[in-house]
Amino acid sequence: MIKGYKDFYYNVTDMNRAVKFYSDALAMKKIYGDEYWTTMAVGHLNLGLHWTEGESIPLTPRNSHGQSSGGTLTFHSDNIAEDRKQIELAGGKILGEALQDWGHMLVFEDLDGNVLKLMNPKY
Repeated sequence: MIKGYKDFYYNVTDMNRAVKFYSDALAMKKIYGDEYWTTMAVGHLNLGLHWTEGESIPLTPRNSHGQSSGGTLTFHSDNIAEDRKQIELAGGKILGEALQDWGHMLVFEDLDGNVLKLMNPKY
C-alpha cells in the first residue's frame, strides 16, 4: 500500500558539485549522502541526487515553461527575484521567467541540465 511521498530525484554527474549547487542556490540541507546517493531537503520535500558514475545525462526537450517530456520539479518561492540571484550565482541557467495574472514563475537548469521551476502563485 502506498504510504505517501518519499522523494523525487535527479541524476548528477558530480555529486559534490551538485550538493553545493542545491545548498547554495536553493538553500537545501543535506540529510544523507554517500558516493552514489544524496538526499537534500527543503520544507517537506526530499530531493534525491543520484550519481551517474560520470556518464553524461541526455537533455530532454525543454522551453521557457519547463520540460516538454518527463516531469519538472516546482518549488514554492516567496521572492523569485532574490532566488534568481542565488541560482545564477551558483551557476544555474535561466530558461524563462513569467509574471502572469496567476503568479510569478522562473524556470531554470541545474549544473547538469536538470529542469526545475520556482513559482509564487497568487491563488
